[in-house]
Amino acid sequence: MNEPRKLEVLRAIVEDYVHFREPVGSKALVDRHRLGVSSATIRNDMAALEDEGLIAAPHTSAGRVPTDKGYRVFVDHLADVRPLSAAEKRAIHTLLDGADDLDDVLERTVRLLSQLTNQVAVVQYPQLGRARVRHIEAVSLAPRQVLLVLIADSGSVEQRVHAVPEDVDRDRLAVLRDRLLSAAAGTPVALLDETLAAVVGLLPPGEQPLGAELARGLVLLAASSREERMVMAGTAYLARSTGDFLQSISPVLEALEEQVVLLRLLSEMAGDPRGVAVRIGRENSYDGLAETSVVATGYGLGDGPKIGVLGPTRMDYPATMAAVRAVARYLSKILAGS
Repeated sequence: MNEPRKLEVLRAIVEDYVHFREPVGSKALVDRHRLGVSSATIRNDMAALEDEGLIAAPHTSAGRVPTDKGYRVFVDHLADVRPLSAAEKRAIHTLLDGADDLDDVLERTVRLLSQLTNQVAVVQYPQLGRARVRHIEAVSLAPRQVLLVLIADSGSVEQRVHAVPEDVDRDRLAVLRDRLLSAAAGTPVALLDETLAAVVGLLPPGEQPLGAELARGLVLLAASSREERMVMAGTAYLARSTGDFLQSISPVLEALEEQVVLLRLLSEMAGDPRGVAVRIGRENSYDGLAETSVVATGYGLGDGPKIGVLGPTRMDYPATMAAVRAVARYLSKILAGS
């Protein structure tokens, strides 16, 4: 059989099924697509695709639908991830540029990605332990109470009110903050404990107790940031897609509620040359997600956190991959400049 034409027929079946939500027959393919061959030839091509497990007949329907394997071949043969439209790019720019802090940025990001894809959108929080210290701040709030702030180059911000053993004025606190920051700036957050301990040891004896307590508060901030967290939006879209699930939608909702499942899945997903990873159907290790696909990519610096979408396998993969990649890139730019 003609291999390029077989892939073209598979592409047409996937696109029609995603768009029309009904099994695709040979006559529909001839009517909607310029494949340059007869209906009989298309039927033969479809029979070959079915023999390879790339399409299947649901119930007694004359039409065919893509299988997980068929979607995988379709995704793997995408020439490239198409760019977003100018309107979509403007929407990203408008919504994300007005964010105030990391929490606001991530909340806006998942809402935007969900709206662009009509799927559930998820994003992992950056973890300080993987990043380097960008800034430290210490602000006196009340007698023996100091607000400590730790900012990483990933864009992550952690803060807490910390009790100190003595009253401290602003000027003295600023001097100690500067000493701690000068040593810690650019240091991996994971090494903050030993870095600050060395600084405290060089302080004048009278400043060491206060300096040690400030350092302890900052180390506690770094430790608290290592718990993995995520933000999610768009679960209502699943309710509109119940017809795409042969089984109950309940296992999918349970997986979304059990956030550790998604966090583990996102962490396991490695990118491909297009910068976006796709897990289809039973490629997902969790049984409850066997009828879903996950599209994800990293954002930020290095092997950073992931952002992605989850939805039924009947998904517009090119558009979804483009949206995930574009939003991730814009999010990275925002955090790099924050």
